[in-house]
Amino acid sequence: MAPEHETFLAEAAALLGPRGLTRDADLVTPWLTDWRGRYTGAALALASPASTVEVADLVKLCARHGVPIVPQGGNSSMSGGATPDQSGRAILLSLRRMAAIDPVDASARQVTCEAGVVLQNLHTAAETAGLRFPLTLGGKGSATIGGLISTNAGGTQVLRHGVMRALVLGIEAVLPDGSIYSALTPLKKDNRGFDLKQLFIGAEGTLGIVTKATLKLVPAITDRAVAWVGLPSIHAARALLLHCETFAGNLLEGFEVMPRACLDAVLDYLPEARNPLSGPHAWHALIELAADAESAANLQDRAEALLTGAFERGLAEDAVLAANETQAEAFWTLRDSVSPAERAKGPAMQHDISVPVAAMADFVATAVPAIEAEFPGTEALGFGHLGDGNIHFHVLAPKGVIRGEWEEGQGKAISARVHDLVTAANGSISAEHGIGQMKRDELARLGDPVALALLRQVKTALDPKGLMNPGKLLALRPHTP
Repeated sequence: MAPEHETFLAEAAALLGPRGLTRDADLVTPWLTDWRGRYTGAALALASPASTVEVADLVKLCARHGVPIVPQGGNSSMSGGATPDQSGRAILLSLRRMAAIDPVDASARQVTCEAGVVLQNLHTAAETAGLRFPLTLGGKGSATIGGLISTNAGGTQVLRHGVMRALVLGIEAVLPDGSIYSALTPLKKDNRGFDLKQLFIGAEGTLGIVTKATLKLVPAITDRAVAWVGLPSIHAARALLLHCETFAGNLLEGFEVMPRACLDAVLDYLPEARNPLSGPHAWHALIELAADAESAANLQDRAEALLTGAFERGLAEDAVLAANETQAEAFWTLRDSVSPAERAKGPAMQHDISVPVAAMADFVATAVPAIEAEFPGTEALGFGHLGDGNIHFHVLAPKGVIRGEWEEGQGKAISARVHDLVTAANGSISAEHGIGQMKRDELARLGDPVALALLRQVKTALDPKGLMNPGKLLALRPHTP
């Protein structure tokens, strides 16, 4: 190891103490590979500061020594955004020790917490106060608030409550020079220039390190109605969505879709799972209506009337309304198990894409056969959050391919083609998982040149040495002192 790195590590150890800095391979190695197992890097050490002040002091130390910083929350990134490169020059910065949640402000319906708070723990804190944080996803047991902010995460409740940008009321972040930007107190109106907190939401740690946030809470759910609907086509799903939006209004919490092949994969993957409907259907929709105490009256009756109206308009082939919470959770388990069920089938190229909501049905209906025709033996599937125009577009490999080789060969060509189709439809190649390192080059290839230039200018202005999460989001290299 270079002498300058030994000097840096000695100073970092003195700053953070034995709990705050480790070079023990047994402790560091598990955090050097991303959740999907696609990227593995190296790091000088794992830093785990216990406060914003310690983060700031460590960032100042890194800036002085020219050490790149890779922030990491729950290490559940879907795009390699929290994994260092293989140079071993960077320090891995974990926020997991910073997991404090302030008392919930029930009257203001908000809460302030540190970036290392696990999403499920925040849910519990809000529920204890009779409120809820209206963002959830499959990885809620490991994903942290800092990571969710840094990737502008979505989830299954975006249709009603929006992505993280809509739920972050205030933010605290450590800038690349070690200064602390603090704007945790939310104001309904504030016209003092740019909304600076938005710079850090979705920036993937490339502009600074989010250390705290003030988050919006909403009334707790008093009752919900969950339905599973069989449909003849993705276009029928789109028509059903419009019917639900008109009939249910703000009660519509979620609207998820999946083709028959996805459900079949889940039923194979979960031996105890059952098809909610008696017969096969080309497409399925999972619909949830949710009500707080003020609007819970007759929710089940309204859900039944919604389905009756759907049948009368020829929008549904079959449907079942969950009879209780156990059945409702079973419906959601089917939806949440699509990705692991497909991973169990073999290699696949997974794309987190969005197009305008009104165009999604046409996109899926044309992109699926186009990809399957261009790449014989593959199976293309689109599933997910139809209501907000975000479909997870997966392409399963032909049988018999070698895992790893296929992804690096034909798999990359498939992803490029999918991204071409998305761009032609005026969509985004990353809807809710971030760009990370996986989509960095594709963003450079397909992104609007003016927008990319603006992103680079902001990055250069705030992080002139290029030390903040280098190699992610934008193709910029860290400064060499």
